[in-house]
Amino acid sequence: MASKTQNNIGLLNPSTRKTLIGVRIRAAFLVLAVLASAGLLYWQVQNIALIVAFLALVACLTAIAFFLRPQGATVDQDQTDSGDWAVTRMVADQSDIGLAITDRAGRLVCANELFTKWFNGPAVPPELPLQAGGNELLATAGRTAWRDGRGYAEGLKRGVAEYSAKVVRAGQGEEYLLWQMIPQIQADILDDMIRLVSGGGGRAFSESGILASVIGGEGRIRASNQAFALRATGRVDANISGRNFINFLRSDDKGTIFFERDGRHGTPVRLFHVPLDREKEKGPALILLIDDDGGMVERGKALEQVESMLSLLPLGLALTDRDGRFLFLNDAFAKTAGISEKEQPLYPGDLMIRDDKSAVADAVRRYASGPPMAGDLAVRLNKGGEEPVALGIAGVRGLGDAAVLLSIRDNSEESKLKSQVAQATKMQAVGQLAGGVAHDFNNILTAIIGHCDLMLLRHSPGDSDYDDIQQVKNNSNRAAGLTRQLLAFSRQQTLRPQVLQLPDVVADVSNLLKRLLDETIELEVRHGRNLGLVRADPGQLEQVIINLGVNARDAMPNGGKISISTQTVVASDVRALKSDILPVGDYTALIFTDTGSGIPPHVIGKIFEPFFTTKEVGKGTGLGLSTVYGIIKQSGGYIFADSETGKGTTFSIYFPVHRPTAEDAARATLNSPPVKATAKKELWGSGHILLVEDEDMVRAVAERALTRQGYTVESASEGEEALGLLAAQEDKEQSFDMIVSDVVMPNMDGPTMAKHVRKTYPDMPILFMSGYAEQQLRKSIDLDKVNFLPKPFSVAQMAEAVGETLAEHAKKR
Repeated sequence: MASKTQNNIGLLNPSTRKTLIGVRIRAAFLVLAVLASAGLLYWQVQNIALIVAFLALVACLTAIAFFLRPQGATVDQDQTDSGDWAVTRMVADQSDIGLAITDRAGRLVCANELFTKWFNGPAVPPELPLQAGGNELLATAGRTAWRDGRGYAEGLKRGVAEYSAKVVRAGQGEEYLLWQMIPQIQADILDDMIRLVSGGGGRAFSESGILASVIGGEGRIRASNQAFALRATGRVDANISGRNFINFLRSDDKGTIFFERDGRHGTPVRLFHVPLDREKEKGPALILLIDDDGGMVERGKALEQVESMLSLLPLGLALTDRDGRFLFLNDAFAKTAGISEKEQPLYPGDLMIRDDKSAVADAVRRYASGPPMAGDLAVRLNKGGEEPVALGIAGVRGLGDAAVLLSIRDNSEESKLKSQVAQATKMQAVGQLAGGVAHDFNNILTAIIGHCDLMLLRHSPGDSDYDDIQQVKNNSNRAAGLTRQLLAFSRQQTLRPQVLQLPDVVADVSNLLKRLLDETIELEVRHGRNLGLVRADPGQLEQVIINLGVNARDAMPNGGKISISTQTVVASDVRALKSDILPVGDYTALIFTDTGSGIPPHVIGKIFEPFFTTKEVGKGTGLGLSTVYGIIKQSGGYIFADSETGKGTTFSIYFPVHRPTAEDAARATLNSPPVKATAKKELWGSGHILLVEDEDMVRAVAERALTRQGYTVESASEGEEALGLLAAQEDKEQSFDMIVSDVVMPNMDGPTMAKHVRKTYPDMPILFMSGYAEQQLRKSIDLDKVNFLPKPFSVAQMAEAVGETLAEHAKKR
């Protein structure tokens, strides 16, 4: 008997078996407790009758508890769970978000219809068909939910659709994860049409006698209304999704269309094909059908049905007669074309700019006669700005006076995105060009400034030539400032980023800005609350505010107002902006607004380009806003300009919120400027220096400068020649103490040469000089124990840099 019971237990599922074993263990403990209590009672009273009465009382109480237990308590746990998940699935299918549940082992327990539709079947999160990086964000949210109870992920993209995810730990024992996929951007209009035909819109079609169906590009039915299902199958509740649409129809020799189910004597139907994706020849479409009994139905009645049908659609649609006069247009068409309720345009050309009127009129007349055909025309609306819209034109027949069906689609967002991408590409190319020009120009300025310094050493103040040489040097330094602005635009200038609060920077620069502004200009500064930290170079941010302030001042010659504000922008705010450039995230924004003359629309796309200016000759270099653009971009931020002629301009700058780390304190210490020495630094020195520079004029100036300061110098024009001099020094008594090298050189550049040097001389001090930015070069150099001297430099700056490098090396030794 015991063996049989044991075998029966072995056949049970693990959950039930675990429950039964637990019951037996508790029963065993209960029996032992009752016997122990009875023994203790007998030891105290030594009375058998009392012990028997005690045991009888325990038996009665046990029997009462058994008969009063909840009914159905021994139902198989798996069956209960199965029933619960079925109910859960039924409820989840009513939701408008994608839902999925996984267990502790990562197995999918259930998912609703939307989830399986969006992610190609029962995919198991976080392994979903998302674009690169999406699954990592989703996996992180899942781990956070197991740990903290909730997790979040945003910016999950699949094609053109975008989702955010909320993951919650759920269940009685919190042994499950509930994954909620919330759509932020719908995939396309196909989903909207499916919901329209399947829901209230489909019922409205049916009541008007219109049969509606949505098909995919492969020709299979995605959705249909009850009227179509009844006509096609004879049943209102028939499920025909996934079946081939054309199988329900047939046509005779004359091209008349019938339903296959109606047989040879059925009522013919008129079919309207509305493409949902004009870029695909065989794309998804909305199919609308109405009865056409060959003349028994009045044409006017048919036209009324069509107009009723078109008024329900979210697409911009209109009908015209053979002369091109409007017969009907729906609300979506009027909204896109900018037609107010009081306006009643007579012809489609009335909505277009003058250059497009004749083209539209000719196209409508051409499509109104001849065989039915369709096409597209790019036109510009009177109230649509500079961006064109797509006007679809199709000839229709059998609808009385109606001869042409027009559809209009707003391409402004798509065109805006294309122009932004083109602008970003152009700015990147111009930036690379500007960086290259600045590098070559810095070499020329180095030679000019160096020769000026050498000549000044031979003259004293008061000489006739001294002032002229000093004037040449001063103008060279001004030119060096222009190259720094070019490097700022091309994002190649050296930054010293710090973790800071934007209001602190604005407060520091406000007093200086007030002195630059006229008395007729009012400056208003406002700060938001709970601003996040940003990581940027405070000096460069001050330059941004000064440049914007000077431009605003010049745009308000008769006075006005400048407003500077800071505010918090959270991820939901960014999502509401629907920007294709600004990624979803948390930002601290700097908003700079003026009430000046504004920027014309044809100019605003060029304002960040270097040397572009609308100011008079001699009043601007065209580098102010290009410098602003480069600083913002190199700091990881985004800048947008909005302007209206005559009303002012607003610059919106977004900096990503910086999350402080343990390394920030150490980094702040490293980036803090050194304490300036009060005593003048000694520029004289001694040592054997190897100078490597491909530009003859720069090499000559550097060699003469170092020789005058007491150094022994040998020079090379490129890296391979320098390695040869190093190899030859082994046979000489005096070896090189230091290498001063350019970075970019032909044949073998400076970093490659330095790596070869370090193999033989690991402690050799190296000083790089270059017209490019230090931050950019350090990424490519990948060497430690190297110093950097930016071009252009003076004789004193070079001597100082060489002396400091040798002193650092001496301390380490």
